[in-house]
Amino acid sequence: MKDRFAGIREFVATVNGASFTAAALSLGVTGSAVGKSISKLEKRLGVQLLHRTTRRIDLTSEGEAYLISCRRILEELDQTEAYLSTGHQQPIGRLRIDLPTTFGRRHILPSLLKLGLRYPRLDLSVSLRDRPVDLVGEGIDLAVRIGVLPDSPELVARRLGEQRLVICASPDYLKLHSIPANRADLANHDCLTDWRHGHRPTWLLKNERGEIEAQEIPSRHKLTDGDALLDACLAGAGLAQLPTWLAGNALRSGALMQVFSEISGGTMPIHVIWPKTWHLQPKVRVTVDELVRLAAKDRSVFNPSRADDNTDR
Repeated sequence: MKDRFAGIREFVATVNGASFTAAALSLGVTGSAVGKSISKLEKRLGVQLLHRTTRRIDLTSEGEAYLISCRRILEELDQTEAYLSTGHQQPIGRLRIDLPTTFGRRHILPSLLKLGLRYPRLDLSVSLRDRPVDLVGEGIDLAVRIGVLPDSPELVARRLGEQRLVICASPDYLKLHSIPANRADLANHDCLTDWRHGHRPTWLLKNERGEIEAQEIPSRHKLTDGDALLDACLAGAGLAQLPTWLAGNALRSGALMQVFSEISGGTMPIHVIWPKTWHLQPKVRVTVDELVRLAAKDRSVFNPSRADDNTDR
């Protein structure tokens, strides 16, 4: 029977070190032994995993896909061995987590960094993006998502709370423009929206039946970052629909005023999601538990109410 694990450590070590020599030093063998192990692995799989030149080693497309699974297998094995040797599960290894850009930077990343200080063997790789990612295909261990999640048998989700949206503007802007009385009035205003490639600018508004739905908005300025949207709104550039976790301080201080609340106020769920596996790794379990505690503690961010806002104009 062929050993299905033969060559996997050599393959991962070579990619990590970008050479057979570096892999050999980390594994305590010779460079030629590493090269032979990977060649045998490629022969068994029937695909080429690495492009080899005299100057560098690069992954093939098949190698990139195989590397994600190999790293996950080795990390789970290391976690299990650590559990058996210590008698309790400690989060170790690299946690790859994907976060929404502004929300993640403001409200998730500080807790993750504290978690890293609490567990010295937990290493973080954090990406900040506002586009959907393929957790399984890209080797992401954990992600925080805002919005309705698509059904997927490959993923597990834990609800953390929700964000509430308000339409607001600066006092200076409202002095120069009439307050919108209905949806049609938005065509006469400078509206600020987010900018995502391939998506029309929309706000979540109540329709004639009183139901919240995404409705296209005539947009003057489009910005990709939540903080940039907030800055533009504070500068008097126009009306913006912002989450209360972003605009809350400005609303309470009077730097922004809420308008049009009778058709605004849409909400979006906040979840932490991760790939479904037979065994939840300690690094994932500890992080999920930390995010659940954070959400329960910081209710103004994860479970806002109208009491958190200023008085409507």
